[in-house]
Amino acid sequence: MPYKLVHIGFGNIAVAERIVAVIDPDSAPVRRLKDEAREAGLLVDATQGRKTRSILIMDSRHVILSAIQPETIAARFENEEEDQKAE
Repeated sequence: MPYKLVHIGFGNIAVAERIVAVIDPDSAPVRRLKDEAREAGLLVDATQGRKTRSILIMDSRHVILSAIQPETIAARFENEEEDQKAE
């Protein structure tokens, strides 16, 4: 069974089935979550040096930083689902 992949910016791709949430990084609890992931060695920075615009929470407890807006990533999920229904 092939994995469904979602592009998260700058050539980086995540496995769609493993993503639990895509959230905005501006609240204090989310910043705390990011700091805790960094300390635990579970933070993946996929921003390529740009501003973090969304944070992906994975089922493995990994936290992925992305420079793409959460709405854009959500739209990419919807496009993938539509493409698979068409097949």
